[in-house]
Amino acid sequence: MSSFQELGLSSAMLETIQQLGFETPTPVQEKAIPYLLTENRDLVALAQTGTGKTAAFGLPLVELCSNDIKATQALILAPTRELCMQISGDLNKFSDKVKPLNIVPVYGGASITDQIRKIRRGAHIIVATPGRLMDLMERKVINIESIRFVILDEADEMLNMGFKEDIDTILAESPDTKRVWLFSATMPREVRKIAQAYMTDPFELNIGEQHKGNVNIEHQYIVVDEKHRYDALKRIVDYNIDIFAVIFCRTKIETQRIAENLMRDGYNADALHGDLTQQQRDKVMGAFKNKTLQLLVATDVAARGIDVSNITHVIHLNLPDEMEFYTHRSGRTARAGKKGISIAIVTRRETSKIRQIEKLIDAKIEKKLVPTGEQVCQVRLLNLVHRLREVQVVDAEISEFLPLVYKELLDLSKEDIIMRFTSLEFNHLLDYYRGAPDLNQSKSTEVDHPSERFTAGDRLFINLGKMDGLDNGRLLSLVCDRSGVKGKDIGKIDVKGAYSFFEVEKSVSDVVRQHLHGFEYKGRMVRIEVTGEERPAERKERREMTPKGAYGGKKEYTSSKRDFGKKEYSSKKDYSSPKKDYSAPKKDYSAPKKDYSEKKESAPKAEKKGGDDWFDSKIKNLQR
Repeated sequence: MSSFQELGLSSAMLETIQQLGFETPTPVQEKAIPYLLTENRDLVALAQTGTGKTAAFGLPLVELCSNDIKATQALILAPTRELCMQISGDLNKFSDKVKPLNIVPVYGGASITDQIRKIRRGAHIIVATPGRLMDLMERKVINIESIRFVILDEADEMLNMGFKEDIDTILAESPDTKRVWLFSATMPREVRKIAQAYMTDPFELNIGEQHKGNVNIEHQYIVVDEKHRYDALKRIVDYNIDIFAVIFCRTKIETQRIAENLMRDGYNADALHGDLTQQQRDKVMGAFKNKTLQLLVATDVAARGIDVSNITHVIHLNLPDEMEFYTHRSGRTARAGKKGISIAIVTRRETSKIRQIEKLIDAKIEKKLVPTGEQVCQVRLLNLVHRLREVQVVDAEISEFLPLVYKELLDLSKEDIIMRFTSLEFNHLLDYYRGAPDLNQSKSTEVDHPSERFTAGDRLFINLGKMDGLDNGRLLSLVCDRSGVKGKDIGKIDVKGAYSFFEVEKSVSDVVRQHLHGFEYKGRMVRIEVTGEERPAERKERREMTPKGAYGGKKEYTSSKRDFGKKEYSSKKDYSSPKKDYSAPKKDYSAPKKDYSEKKESAPKAEKKGGDDWFDSKIKNLQR
């Protein structure tokens, strides 16, 4: 491995790198930096999250931009606000003592007026999310006709988030002479199409295999019942005393709920998701970076761009719907050559996904057991003893109080003092875990088939499907976010072209239908209703299994037809008798009319009650 001195960087940049604590370049930095500094050619670099991609393009970009030119020279596109802020912060550090460059991040959720003001002062480099950049371009605030460099960071994630049209527009309106640097963790077909359409003979740099995980990450999984998923999370946190972790959930509602539950149970946690305001997001991320926050509960999208050192664990409370996201999630730990642990909490029916992920990342995911209550207590007790041994004693300040302490403890033995001190610090934990159940799923509680969970549930039809950009994960998020139900209440999901089916618990079926039926999704009015138990595939299978001759036509079924036919013919003869009887009631219907006329004649008897007027009105009513 070469050193930064061999990569062609200026002396001022080398001094900055040394002050930032960079010692040796990562593989992507070692190969990308000299190429970008010397070659006037496009670049496609495939490297996993946490491998130093920002420095790989940021260091040469600072060297190549000129502070004498006021116009915007470089444009960096990133999928999330957090990643925009992280990239602009790193570029400011790189350029601080090298050259005075004005680097402006622009993203949604922040004041566009302030961003416009900063851009008009002169922005050498703009770091933007595609949506906000398009807004500024439409307002004629940003002119990209003189752009020299366009960098796409996390290109695969931007396309997954639906920014393809924006990226196409931005690249099409930028000058043909620009250089395009594309950095991505994976190379799906959509990213390949971008490279083919807007890049000229790009040099491809592949650091490691696609999807292959960081070798410094230890991958683990535990198997629990669905109802014990949250309790298992708390056990993991309690067992790993110095944990500093990101906890991933699938939906924004679940993220907020888990964070609130953790805070209520006394853990130092907070949530990060798309429904937070920019001020709230900044506050949460600031606390996490300063390590005043121990547990960050986040969605996949919100966590993109989190570049926090010394994250010890990544915990997947739910596996991602897209298996490729597992690599992105796990990449939050073991950054810059450090070690980390990735733990997935799964149910028995999700273990097949673990096998898929193992093939994807080409690494073994080791099965672990959820720590028992006794094991948690033992670990924390030994940690207390260790802290007791390592505590720093300030003799000068505490010595004057010791005689009073000795006097109070005079009648206690050494063993009593140790026992009482330990109990004082430890009783609450012992009380919590006394009689705690074993959360590891036993074979007796296995659920081998997903449908068994919802034998008493409803199967719902919804008129949205793949043509609306939905897959299983996006439909689950839509249902949970819109209705507020939990992911565990949703069963099997079957997404078709223009419609879908999904199963829900009966207890929340009405809630789901009430919140989804009638609202507009991407221009379509949503219709949702309960379907029968029989699936379309099952009906098709039944039709295909039904012999054509069963209802007339083939000789091999004639014997059964004759037997049933005789019974049917005999019963048909009986059907004629009721038809004759049906006419009888018709004759009876005229009887009331005769009775009415009789009432006319007898009506004068009522004259005493109401007089002639009353009698006339009665006659008219009867005639009607």
